Amino acid sequence: MTVTYDPKHPAYYDQADLRAELTRVYDLCHGCRLCLSLCPSFPTMFNLIDAKDGDVAALTPQEQDQVVDECYQCKLCYVKCPYIPPHEWQLDFPRLMLRAEAARPKSIREKVTTQALARTDQTGKLASLAAPLTNAVLSKPGSPLRRAIDKVTGIAADRVLPPYARTRFSTWFKRRRQAGAERLGRDQQGRVGVFATCMVEYQNPAIGQDLVKVYERNGVSCELAEGAGCCGAPWLHSGDHDSFRKQAEKNVAALARTVREGRDIVVPQPTCGYVLKRDYVDYLATPDAKLVSEHTYDAAEYLWRLHKGEGTELDRDFTGEVPATVAYHVPCHLQAQNIGLRSRDLIKLTGAKVTAIQKCSGIDGTWGLRSENYDLSRKVAGPLRDAIRKADAEVVAGDCHLANGAIVQETGADPVHPLQLLARAYGIPAEAAEGDPR
Repeated sequence: MTVTYDPKHPAYYDQADLRAELTRVYDLCHGCRLCLSLCPSFPTMFNLIDAKDGDVAALTPQEQDQVVDECYQCKLCYVKCPYIPPHEWQLDFPRLMLRAEAARPKSIREKVTTQALARTDQTGKLASLAAPLTNAVLSKPGSPLRRAIDKVTGIAADRVLPPYARTRFSTWFKRRRQAGAERLGRDQQGRVGVFATCMVEYQNPAIGQDLVKVYERNGVSCELAEGAGCCGAPWLHSGDHDSFRKQAEKNVAALARTVREGRDIVVPQPTCGYVLKRDYVDYLATPDAKLVSEHTYDAAEYLWRLHKGEGTELDRDFTGEVPATVAYHVPCHLQAQNIGLRSRDLIKLTGAKVTAIQKCSGIDGTWGLRSENYDLSRKVAGPLRDAIRKADAEVVAGDCHLANGAIVQETGADPVHPLQLLARAYGIPAEAAEGDPR
């Protein structure tokens, strides 16, 4: 048995070694049970072990794999676990699940689904070019065409998917720069490179537009993190570590260059921020990966540093539209960063009354988009739906665009990113969408 989370270790893909390590960790988890309420993996694990009178070693490979299948990499068990490294037991449940995912054989359908979900830049470029047609197809969950796509790609036919924008965020940014439209609202307080993420780049550039304008109002100059693409999370979570490392190496080179130019990296999507901060360091283990990690901030986290920093301050002149009440969804991958609820705190500065909702959306990267996980994903999202309805707020907000899609599906509400709430509170108008559906 080898306690390793390094794909380069010779025992990483060894099935017998992996099974022994799963047995060791499941035994520790069964004795602790601190993570019972976090995700389906833990109740499933405990029930299977209890049914065998506590004999963890009696679990079959299929039963072990059921626990792996139901892990959607929310990372919250790592935050809660008392046995993480450097504890002598060296327990890192999320990375063990990634090891198990990577080591097991994949069916042709699983491989096709991974390709469909992970090639976000290629898909995004094509889908944006044909946005009206793409959105006409995607906007009808359960339609015959969506069911046909499900059969081919494994992306759930009934899942509400976000539309694509006709004008990409990077296109908007470059046009704006050429027109000389950037304006700092005060003396410069910072310089950042925006890692837009594929969701902002191709699907909701309005988030990036408001980020840039809010940052400029607060004296922070923005550039694009040129040369960076999708963070690679879909590859990693699907067990394709080779593809993930290739994507990570490309991004780290571009992002390290941006940092050396004197800019911090800001990320408006939690999953991508987690990947830059944690996964690149874990799976590349290079000085540049560490450099990028040390200079990467969630978009709200960076603004909060201005608010609380020495010699910097946040503009608190909120003369625009401020909702009376906001239900703020806290994404799992933002909780896992251990930075506090900075988006909630920023919204509260505007004068809005905020209800923070810490319930999982059941999406977690791309897990909830897969056809085989759809029903369980909806079940996971049930408490989130109930909490939002109970809050009965004027506005629903959330940092994660994919989680916001689940909120649309479960409640019918149309969530906005917290930075968009901040922009409207400043009186910054939303950009015309050029015919893009919202």
